[in-house]
Amino acid sequence: MRTFAYCRVSTTEQNTENQIIAIREKGYQVSDNRVVSETVSGSIEALKRNKFKTLIDHQMEAGDILVVLKLDRLGRDNIDVQKTINLLTNKKIRVVCLDLPVADLSSAEGKLMLQMFAAFAEFERNRIRERTKEGIERAKMQGKKLGRPEAIGTTMIVKEKKAEGLSQKEVAEELGLGIATVKRHWNK
Repeated sequence: MRTFAYCRVSTTEQNTENQIIAIREKGYQVSDNRVVSETVSGSIEALKRNKFKTLIDHQMEAGDILVVLKLDRLGRDNIDVQKTINLLTNKKIRVVCLDLPVADLSSAEGKLMLQMFAAFAEFERNRIRERTKEGIERAKMQGKKLGRPEAIGTTMIVKEKKAEGLSQKEVAEELGLGIATVKRHWNK
């Protein structure tokens, strides 16, 4: 029985050192060569993350333990987390998540807890999407212009070049703009 740790951060400005320390402080003796650290968004499916996939497919075997500090290190999508846990359980790999009251996600209690937490997390993400959509609709009804603000002076410069007799393609090339941008400003 070997113990592996999977640590993940979303951006290059972050590092996994605190996760590794916390896992070791909880009593899990994980050698450095069994710590897998990755910088990738949690919204990317677990098995589409290069290092995680390599860990599962080529390093771990039946009887091993995979320790993560928090459930969201495995993923943020309920279906993906469930699929990942089931895959690991079917491979006889025990999954331990240290931020849950029942750490062993392979146990019956752990599976129930995982399903409840994942369902609540997905519910919250869906509510955030709904509130965002409602806010956008409200802003539109109030007549607010949405999207990226128009570059100052672009219309004026495009019109000047048009007045000089240049074609839309020539204006785009001369100003270093995309043709769609030139077309958008052409008749304003």
